[in-house]
Amino acid sequence: MEAGSRRRIVFWRHGRTDWNAAGRFQGQTDIPLNKEGHRQAVQAARRLASLGPSAIVSSDLARTRSTAEALASVTGLPVAIDPDLRETNAGQWQGHTFDAIRTMDPHGLHLWEEGDVHTAAGGAETRLDVAARFHRGVDRALGAVPADGTLVVVSHGGAIRVGLAHLLGLPHTLWGALSGLSNCSWSILEERRPAADGTLRWRLGEHNAGTLPAPVAVVEG
Repeated sequence: MEAGSRRRIVFWRHGRTDWNAAGRFQGQTDIPLNKEGHRQAVQAARRLASLGPSAIVSSDLARTRSTAEALASVTGLPVAIDPDLRETNAGQWQGHTFDAIRTMDPHGLHLWEEGDVHTAAGGAETRLDVAARFHRGVDRALGAVPADGTLVVVSHGGAIRVGLAHLLGLPHTLWGALSGLSNCSWSILEERRPAADGTLRWRLGEHNAGTLPAPVAVVEG
């Protein structure tokens, strides 16, 4: 990180659900965490608490709210709710496995899996749509974070991936270079010096992490 303390954003994906386990496209269907998902959230929350978060904001869907509450219970912080941090609205694809979607809409799924940012998932939202609203939600939450603070954004795999690409300023053709996040894993953006026009700029510090870096012990001899 550049000299001086700067803000960080931790993007944390929710814990496991039964639809995750079944390989179903959840989208904005409000599926709760299962027993394993709750366990993952509690375990990850203990690690993330050590980063000293300043604020927590979550998508309004049950699986993210439950995940966020696990961190809130450790840190004592309130959880702000923002629907702009929801997962992609996948329209008619929601609730179906990818094999079923491939039968229903082979051309649309092919374009979407190839990373086309203009293809609407299930006829609903494009990746550009999701990235734009996700960015708005992050900007609103950053307003409550001090200059050296850490914001935890609890959201969804697809939304986080396109949100990261958008915030990093990656060309659309490179959005697919970022992998998705595993359940209850996180990625961290570190604030850089603003651009000449005052635009916030970020660098990727960690991606799809599940543990925190250990201090390096220097031993002479």
